[in-house]
Parts: sequence; structure tokens; C-alpha cells
Amino acid sequence: MVDTPLSRYLSPRGAAVMRAELLELAQKERPKIVEIVSWAASNGDRSENADYQYGKRRLREIDRRMRFLGKRLENAIIVDPSRQTVRDRVFFGATVSYLDEHDDEQTVTILGVDESDLIRGEVSLVSPIARALMRTRVGDEVILQTPGGPVEIEITEITYPPEEAP
Repeated sequence: MVDTPLSRYLSPRGAAVMRAELLELAQKERPKIVEIVSWAASNGDRSENADYQYGKRRLREIDRRMRFLGKRLENAIIVDPSRQTVRDRVFFGATVSYLDEHDDEQTVTILGVDESDLIRGEVSLVSPIARALMRTRVGDEVILQTPGGPVEIEITEITYPPEEAP
């Protein structure tokens, strides 16, 4: 078995979002900024031309982001959670509900590093909560290490996206 860094995992949806951003930058944003920089350069003295300086800086930012996205997509391990066969345990892509020591219920979905969003309840595969939840089953109790100290949580539900018809 080949050991792969967990930071390379992406869901199909996460990969699609990254591809869309890369396409948007390459086909719309970058050409627009190149046009502005060309126009600004034609105005003469570039040392005091704010449009030119901002445009060049923005081009570097766009190019850096495009390289980042390209590398991430090139090295990504795309895992489709809907194809998970073992649905009674927590793995990548699972949506997990759990109770803490105060019987407060939380629900999180475990996704890739580049696609997690706490506002939507999506946590990174390498986050402490995801590491504590991995491979657990409904009814399991685990200790979550938090900055405020260890917290015992109990898994109450595990779901995956529905399997798509072939």
C-alpha cells in the first residue's frame, strides 16, 4: 500500500470548484488584467503609474494562484464519498453527527484541506475533530483533544451522499 498525504484528498465537488476557479482566472481575470497593464504601459512613465503597478502585482497574484490550483489538481487524489462501500464507519466524505459532554449536537462533513468550510460545517480531513472521528461507528465514544482540554464525544449518526446510478 502506498502512503499518500491526506492533504491531497479532494471530493469530486471540491475538484470541480478548483477547476472552475482555474478556468475563470485563465480565461477571464488574467486577460482582463493583461489588457489593463498594456493600456497603462502605453501611457508612458511606469514608475508613477498606479494602474500599471497594481496590474503587475495583480498578475503575479493570479499567476501564483493558477500555479497553486494547477499543482493541487495535478496531485489530487479524488475520492467520491458516494461510492463508499463501508457506510457504518467514518471515512472521507462522511457527514457525522455527535454529542458532546453537554449533550450539544454537532454535525460535520469531513472533506479535503482545500475545500473545508466551517460555516457550512465542513472540516478538513487533517483537523483534530476529523482525526478523532475517523473509523468510528455510531455509538462509539472518543476523546477529542481541544485547546480547552479533552472532550468526550459520542457518535450518533453517520451518512454519506447517496450512490449515483451507473
